[in-house]
Amino acid sequence: MQISKRVNNISASQSLAMAARCREMRAAGIDVVSMSLGEPDFATPEHIRRAAKEAVDNHWSHYGPVPGIMSLREAIAMQQNGVTGNSILWKGEDVLVSVGAKMAIYNAIQAVVNPGDEVVIPTPSWVSYSEMVKLAEGKAVLVPTRYEDDYCLSPEDLRNALTHSTRMLILCSPNNPTGSVYSQSQLESLVAVLREYPEVAVLSDEIYSCLTYGTESLSMASFPELEDRLILINGVSKAYAMTGYRVGWLMTKNKALLSGCVRLQGQQCTCATMVAQKAAEVAVSGSQECVEEMRRVFAERRELICHLASEIPGFRFHEPQGAFYLFPDVSAIGTGDEVTEKLLEKAHVAVVSGSAFGCPECIRLSYAISTEEIQEAMKRIKNCLTL
Repeated sequence: MQISKRVNNISASQSLAMAARCREMRAAGIDVVSMSLGEPDFATPEHIRRAAKEAVDNHWSHYGPVPGIMSLREAIAMQQNGVTGNSILWKGEDVLVSVGAKMAIYNAIQAVVNPGDEVVIPTPSWVSYSEMVKLAEGKAVLVPTRYEDDYCLSPEDLRNALTHSTRMLILCSPNNPTGSVYSQSQLESLVAVLREYPEVAVLSDEIYSCLTYGTESLSMASFPELEDRLILINGVSKAYAMTGYRVGWLMTKNKALLSGCVRLQGQQCTCATMVAQKAAEVAVSGSQECVEEMRRVFAERRELICHLASEIPGFRFHEPQGAFYLFPDVSAIGTGDEVTEKLLEKAHVAVVSGSAFGCPECIRLSYAISTEEIQEAMKRIKNCLTL
């Protein structure tokens, strides 16, 4: 059977591949500590689980509207309107609910990018951005950022990357994999450049916006001059420990773009699962104390992993300001691929090589695991790398 070129041209997710190797090793009786997946280890909060059960009992089991149930869309818009610095008045009709934030990003790229169009992606970056651009037959323009700049895109590098063929810029703050958070002045400097390129859409992935430490994540919705070309991405997976519910969304004031994404999603999956949508509605519109409690725990784990990582010779890193990843430069020890393989085979600790994110001198460690697991993993890593 023929396999299409578009499928053969894309790479498998290295983070998911590492998770699969972990499962295989554990099935073989090997004690592996996994720091590979970006998935909170918390249980979904009880009031959200209860809402899902009630949705089943109330027969939310049929097809729904493609863009999502309006009560959820309105709750999402209201939540975004309450974000500090938000300058755009969002309505429910500006929201498209998708099967996870990943599908929302995919929809946006497919709706904007034509064959040959360029998409600017600062690296290190999430593993799927560039592969999604490939599927749209576009060209991913990967722009390396610098350790000295905390891996944030500079306005000079943005300007140099933009051409007459650029159709989209993808930003992620707080960032996966680095944990960096763009400051207001940094974003203002990027927006100043973007004013000169009104044809460039701005996709802002804000899935980790609730998880910051000692700083605040500024939404790109704080810049009203971007209103007609801004695409905000968010979802319930990270903030509410609902990864398996698969509910995410995009928000845009561009009616043509939203309409195109709705048509595309209508041909893909019809709609996000109705039970999951009702659970997400309660998550977004209810008390946010559960989010704050998880954020406090992640903050404690961040302090712990940074302390333990500072004791490992050859690790060079910035303290992450958001998300739940540590991204040390390990070039004094070896390449990211070499160190990743050694840690898995010798220490039985699973991490992800920075090559997956466009930064081969680094590795990514997720601290979305228990304190005990962090301590054990870091002890194994230290012993393995200092022998």
